[in-house]
Amino acid sequence: MASAILAAILSFFIPGLGQFYTGQFLKAVGLFVLTLFFGHMAYTIHVTGTFLSYSLGRGFAYLAITIYLFLWVYGMYDAYCAAKQR
Repeated sequence: MASAILAAILSFFIPGLGQFYTGQFLKAVGLFVLTLFFGHMAYTIHVTGTFLSYSLGRGFAYLAITIYLFLWVYGMYDAYCAAKQR
């Protein structure tokens, strides 16, 4: 039986790890890859400012940060709910 709190904590530190803990392997890989992609994209665009123009780059950086945060919170919530159902 999977612990719901432990699943959420695992997803807090590494997105997708809580899903891996609850046996949702494909979802775990998908969440990990997507959060890694959007986090890297936001960091690169914001720090270097090299996306078309600086103002447009900042807008895309904020969008990427928003998507990253949504995926991170969703991962914790989903891991918690999946562990409670098991």
